[in-house]
Amino acid sequence: MKDTIQIFGAGVSAPPIVHARFSIGDVVQHRMFGFRGVVFDIDPVFANSEEWYEAIPEGARPDKHQPFYHLLAENGESSYVAYVSQQNLVADDSDEPVDHPAITGMFGSYADGKYRLRPLHRH
Repeated sequence: MKDTIQIFGAGVSAPPIVHARFSIGDVVQHRMFGFRGVVFDIDPVFANSEEWYEAIPEGARPDKHQPFYHLLAENGESSYVAYVSQQNLVADDSDEPVDHPAITGMFGSYADGKYRLRPLHRH
């Protein structure tokens, strides 16, 4: 690993501390592909399969040592679940709600570019 931190000089290493730029309920947009989505879960570092990662063209593969976001996403044709690295997301400033059928089961009200998580799903 290129960016590791030595812990107590014991030869044990850990990935660097990362900070999530977005929170659950935030509406975001993919930097390159333009689709929008609502964050419903966050992995502090890459936590998907190697097969998924290797399917990304090598020149476009994101660094694994950054937050990855699970999104209820939409584009012009469909709604789906997406898994996106932090480097590929920007805040969505359209102030428009996202059209995804799972939103109403997970989130309540929408205001100021953010959905409120329903009490049932809070922990």
